[in-house]
Amino acid sequence: MDLKSACRMCLFPFQMLYYIVRASLFSLLPNRRKDLSKEVVLITGGGRGIGRHLANEFAKQGARKLILWGRTEKCLKEAAEEISLSGTECHYFLCDVANREEVYKQAKVVREKVGDVTILVNNAAVVHGKSLIDSDDDALLKSQHINTLGQFWTTKAFLPRMLELQHGHVVCINSILSQSPIPGAIDYNTSKASSLAFMESLTLGMLDCPGVGCTTVLPFHCNTEMFQGMRVRFPQLFPPLKPEMVAQRTVDAVRADQAFLYLPWTMHALVFLKSFMPQVALEEIHKFSGSYTCMNTFKGRT
Repeated sequence: MDLKSACRMCLFPFQMLYYIVRASLFSLLPNRRKDLSKEVVLITGGGRGIGRHLANEFAKQGARKLILWGRTEKCLKEAAEEISLSGTECHYFLCDVANREEVYKQAKVVREKVGDVTILVNNAAVVHGKSLIDSDDDALLKSQHINTLGQFWTTKAFLPRMLELQHGHVVCINSILSQSPIPGAIDYNTSKASSLAFMESLTLGMLDCPGVGCTTVLPFHCNTEMFQGMRVRFPQLFPPLKPEMVAQRTVDAVRADQAFLYLPWTMHALVFLKSFMPQVALEEIHKFSGSYTCMNTFKGRT
């Protein structure tokens, strides 16, 4: 090992400490918010649930144009009309993000009819709420294709132009279940864990790309029809999140260029405890909290 490399190794711990302290201080200071008045925002799964609330929140905070993608025209049309009535230009397109060819085709249509997408929100997701043994093979594949691979296709479709313009943002609506899985949602847990790895890799890859950022949102159980019937043991301690709040905090995170957002903030503690606690202790916590059985009453989206 040469002298230069040895010096770098000695300085590395101090550099790490400096960056940790610096990041902590900056997190306490008010950030300059990104102006959304020139942004064209595309939201997958934008016809209902968190996606619909995200569309309304982006419009409320001044986005120039909204584009909604989804598989149910009735929901998309209603959401687009609602946003248009608020004064923001809004378009919708039928698109199944699990279908790679359809994503690329519709991305081309969007560029021609609406313009360049500058904020991509990967929100579309499905959950079947069954154990591995009880799950249909096609249903398992559907979860992976929509929740994970769909992000590959949409990001490949729109990221190159963002890099060319040196302006853009990729957002992923993930879940805390990607880091703390529960029984009864094995398809969703796995797909969200893959999605998180995708976003962590993409975020690091964007470090040398000026003007282009990433935001990953990891919320706790959200009170939407997608998880209808899910029950937690202590709802007073762990109340389901309101989708309006998740949407508002997500848009704020995008405007602040925040890379990762845990909702609520106590989810940081959950991830931290999991990093060093023995498996036996984690199992007891799951039993006490009732997460072992919280999907027993799951109904899902009707």
